[in-house]
Amino acid sequence: MIKSLRTTLTAALVTGTLVTLAPGAGATPAAPTDRVTVDVASVNGSGCKPGTATVDVASDNSAFTVAYSEYLAQAGGGVPVTEGRKNCQLALTVHVPQGFTYAVSKVDYRGYGNLEQGATGTQKASYYFQGMSQTASRTHTFHGRLNNNWQVTDTTDIEALVFAPCGAQRNFNINTELRTTAGTDTSKTSYMAVDSTDGTINSVYHFSWKSCPDR
Repeated sequence: MIKSLRTTLTAALVTGTLVTLAPGAGATPAAPTDRVTVDVASVNGSGCKPGTATVDVASDNSAFTVAYSEYLAQAGGGVPVTEGRKNCQLALTVHVPQGFTYAVSKVDYRGYGNLEQGATGTQKASYYFQGMSQTASRTHTFHGRLNNNWQVTDTTDIEALVFAPCGAQRNFNINTELRTTAGTDTSKTSYMAVDSTDGTINSVYHFSWKSCPDR
């Protein structure tokens, strides 16, 4: 869904505060004032079993958040090999006010990692609209020793945004994945989680809005 991604990668404490970003030059119109809602059409994957992923829309319609309670990949320390990879596939139905359509211009992923020396943790995500061919993915890799909150941000230029078709209801699909490999001392467990130590916001998807032509 998102093209020409630019990526910022940090490993630092995350406050969990949702910041509303002001659009830059050439940005799309402001968010609609009528309420936007997001429903989970389907959820599938070892990292988001039913009931463990929730979606909420910011009060100003600038973004929506996805929070996970059991999204964790771990390796080493006798943990089964199957625990080293977790994934989540979400299909979301975004209900927008008449006369508007949207794209997702920026995505913030936050979590916690405890990686032993020599261990690696990988976070991957892809996005696309149902029935549309434009798909983008981005992979981020962390290396041990790490014992901290982590954050990655994917953004796209305004001119490269892909918008949902006006007047058509297309699910917005989000596929994410976590992988963890054991460190040099395989008796110690390493893990990556899409979560934070204080349980605050995990993943934030920022909207860009566009007016649809009158029919």
